[in-house]
Amino acid sequence: MAGNAVSATAVITGTTHGIGRITARELAGVGYRVLMLCRDPAAAATVRAEILSEHPRAAIECLTCDLASLASVRQCAAAVRGACDRIDVLINNAGVVSTRHRLSVDGFELTFATNHLGPFLLTRLLLDLVADRGRIVNVASRVHHRGQLALESVAGLPARYSATAAYAQSKLANVLFTLALARRLAERTVTVNCLHPGVVATNLLPRWLRLVKPLVSPVMFDAERGARTTLYLARSPAVAGITGGYFDECQRAQQAAPSANDTGLQESLWRASEHWTDVDAVRLEAAPPGLAAPPGLASTPLRRIAGTEQQIP
Repeated sequence: MAGNAVSATAVITGTTHGIGRITARELAGVGYRVLMLCRDPAAAATVRAEILSEHPRAAIECLTCDLASLASVRQCAAAVRGACDRIDVLINNAGVVSTRHRLSVDGFELTFATNHLGPFLLTRLLLDLVADRGRIVNVASRVHHRGQLALESVAGLPARYSATAAYAQSKLANVLFTLALARRLAERTVTVNCLHPGVVATNLLPRWLRLVKPLVSPVMFDAERGARTTLYLARSPAVAGITGGYFDECQRAQQAAPSANDTGLQESLWRASEHWTDVDAVRLEAAPPGLAAPPGLASTPLRRIAGTEQQIP
């Protein structure tokens, strides 16, 4: 399908390896214009060349984005805005974990900064470009069930640092953000979902994963298998209009952790994230429970937005 005319635009973070690379390849192969947002320009260029060798007529562009730097995220968002006037799919895929306590250039705990604050800011700065019936997909993890939101640890020195706890907190933040944003977009046709991709083995499998893996899954997937749920949420007609969902590695909707469904916790994180990122976009207010958002949202967030049927490239 390499000769397909470009019919939609996908913006994806973290495409230099693993499921991000597969996601970029697959979307480019079925006709999406793909903007790859990566920290390492040389690695991104290599991946782009590999995809073009398989799909010579694919439309792929590389933009530099270090999610651990709010200035870099702002520069990248400006570059995206200069490159396109609409986004059909925004996939927040990139993620890291620091094995020791480190701070980002902005003074935030590095894992949290990269996995949550950077994607939060990027999404906010690009949100007005997301088209009607567009999709936002956040790659989270089942380990969010183990996460505890300790906002005081984000901008300060914790009494004791745990890599697994930091990672779990950042993944809980991904789910909290997904559900909070879905409520805010309840009256639009833009959908927001998150997922657990499974534990994915690549040639860049990090040393820290030996710590996290037992908390997540006894099974390890290759990148091809690990990208399935991301691609499902990005393209499948079966989830057109579904928003506020958390999906597992088998593309099944699952209940997120009780803490992730806590609207008070969602709002605390949202306010802190707005403060820390100094978002200057139009303020997004949460839908009051039971009004724009349907009753029972806190316990059953998954819902379908009417009028969101669409043609998938």
